Amino acid sequence: MRTLVEFARRPRVPVRRSTRIGLVPALVVAIVLTAAVASLGWWGDHRAKQRDTAVRQALATAPAAAKAIFSYDYRTFDDSVANGRTFATGPFGAEYAQTTSALKQTAAKQQAVVAAEVSATGVVTATAERVELLVYLNQYRRNVNTAGEKVDQNRVVLTLVPVDGEWKVAKATAI
Repeated sequence: MRTLVEFARRPRVPVRRSTRIGLVPALVVAIVLTAAVASLGWWGDHRAKQRDTAVRQALATAPAAAKAIFSYDYRTFDDSVANGRTFATGPFGAEYAQTTSALKQTAAKQQAVVAAEVSATGVVTATAERVELLVYLNQYRRNVNTAGEKVDQNRVVLTLVPVDGEWKVAKATAI
């Protein structure tokens, strides 16, 4: 058995510093990559939550918007149109104003009443800034040319966008 003195006199093996130095950059790279992956995961989750919030808000707005935009009563035509305009924005707002302006005389002449009801909605595409919804819309219409009430079943894609904290219809496409 060796004595303590012999053990102490034994030549020491030099520690390789290059091995320790090589580990530092590898550790830094691993930390940076881990932070990048975590950041991307957080960002993806954050965007998904924003998109889900946008979808919920657009779905909550769509029935009232569709009802207002696609309904009118010749007796209160201007009020009906004013209500519809509150849900429209951008070029669609101008298109809606032009269309309803052209419709006013015909609606009065035919004593037309159109009541729209949404029967179902579904998401077509969604981002935090834009939601497209497929809306199944029944329009119950009466006028002097029809006996009783007629029902038109329509499908419309409504594109909604946020405007000053509210979701507005930026486009309506009948399909």
